[in-house]
Amino acid sequence: MHFISEDLENYSALHSENEPELLTQLNRETHQKILQPRMLSGHFQGRVLSMISKLVNPQHILEIGTYTGYAALCLAEGLTENGTLDTIDINEELYDFQKKYFDRSQWKSQIKQHLGNAIDIIPKLDKKFDLVFIDADKENYVNYFNIIVPLMNKGGIIISDNVLWSGKVLEPVKPNDTSTKVLIEYNKLLKEDPRVETVLLPIRDGLTVSRAI
Repeated sequence: MHFISEDLENYSALHSENEPELLTQLNRETHQKILQPRMLSGHFQGRVLSMISKLVNPQHILEIGTYTGYAALCLAEGLTENGTLDTIDINEELYDFQKKYFDRSQWKSQIKQHLGNAIDIIPKLDKKFDLVFIDADKENYVNYFNIIVPLMNKGGIIISDNVLWSGKVLEPVKPNDTSTKVLIEYNKLLKEDPRVETVLLPIRDGLTVSRAI
């Protein structure tokens, strides 16, 4: 779903920073070989993630939901010299694809892939985070948030993707539509939780930026 016209989206992308060549190649190969390529962050959203990361200049980044690694590489652009990025995904079939592109990047030694359930993995990381990107199974967004908030450094940023869910958050919710129910609950939580301050941006499928207080 496009919340602004495709022409305006394209104009926005054309007047933003160019997509780095490695990400152009990753984008192309994802569309050629991987199921559901629309899950990819893509050029414009990727530059938004890169800009936020550069503004934060994080020591430690956490990503929940790696997919093919596009967003991770965008977020890595803002890492401090000795910073780390932990990225978690449950799909083992994508692990080697991700690693191929991570290994070709300048952040090869700073990106750590984790395979499995994020709810189990996050508590074992033993880190405080400056930047977190949530882009995984929507049913667990509230659970992820409640695990992550105590692990945030003050002023740290949590970015949540797909929070407008193709506009379904405004429609009557079907009884079996768990994802939409949870996202509505999640958006309300981010607005009301005193531990964060939040702005919801209508970028692509909705991107929330929350700052830990």
